[in-house]
Amino acid sequence: MRKEFTESIVALHADDPRTILITGDLGYMAFEDVRRVFGEQFINAGVAEQNMVTMAAGMAFSGFVPWVYSITPFVTLRPYEQIRNDVCLHSLPVKLVGNGGGYGYGIMGATHHALEDIGSLRMLPNMQVYVPFTAEDVTACVRQMAKDPKPNYLRLNSAAKPSLPVPAFTQWRHLKTGSRATVVGTGPVLQNLCATNAAQDCDVWLASLFPLRNPPDELVRSLSATRRLVTMEEHTVQGSLAESLALLLTNRMSVPYQTLSLTAAGYPSGKYGSQAFHQGESSLAGKSLDDALAGFLAPDPSSA
Repeated sequence: MRKEFTESIVALHADDPRTILITGDLGYMAFEDVRRVFGEQFINAGVAEQNMVTMAAGMAFSGFVPWVYSITPFVTLRPYEQIRNDVCLHSLPVKLVGNGGGYGYGIMGATHHALEDIGSLRMLPNMQVYVPFTAEDVTACVRQMAKDPKPNYLRLNSAAKPSLPVPAFTQWRHLKTGSRATVVGTGPVLQNLCATNAAQDCDVWLASLFPLRNPPDELVRSLSATRRLVTMEEHTVQGSLAESLALLLTNRMSVPYQTLSLTAAGYPSGKYGSQAFHQGESSLAGKSLDDALAGFLAPDPSSA
């Protein structure tokens, strides 16, 4: 999604000269066009993420719209205090962009993985978190973020390439109908589930903007009929989509239902590998995902 982001931010600068891009010493072989178009409004802040966010807050207070880019944990967790105090408490239009959400940086290990970012940022005041699914979503996210006078965070990852048509970007999207279970996921990892045989007759939904608002009536009706809910995300269960959705459904559901939460399990084997390897260890991909779904979908929910 990095290519789509750079193209979108270049186009945005032509429409709004207040746009500034600040990078934390990243962007080689990616931001050359951005640097050429932005000129002095392209700033390499170096490996100084806390200072980078505070600098962006000052620029936003002065009337600019700064976009702050780095590897995901370096733009979300390392400068967390500055995001909270300097940006969010003042509701400034600083746009954080993290590349490599979830296990995106693979073999580089836990220091470069972002398994807590959505939950950590969505709880901050005035912050909205954007989680694109496809490459096309990135452009829509950038445009929406640019119009929002409040803080935003954009979580980039390897884009999904679904065989199904995907509706235009919004908080809730219905990807396919089914009656076996109701599935709600966020981010490109949901594509792994859509491709499994076990989920072929599932009702699949995509959540792409946090904090979550009330789920659509159609989703609630689906869950009332299937009585099985599967959530899927490349994120820890703490602060997860699963937790947030459960709270929203508390006063909406009039029947009991079973749940399966597919989340990032960390490092069960104590080893590092590719993104696919870590997803597999967390039952987010491959045979472990198939087995988890098959086991969950086999029982009759009326017996629960």
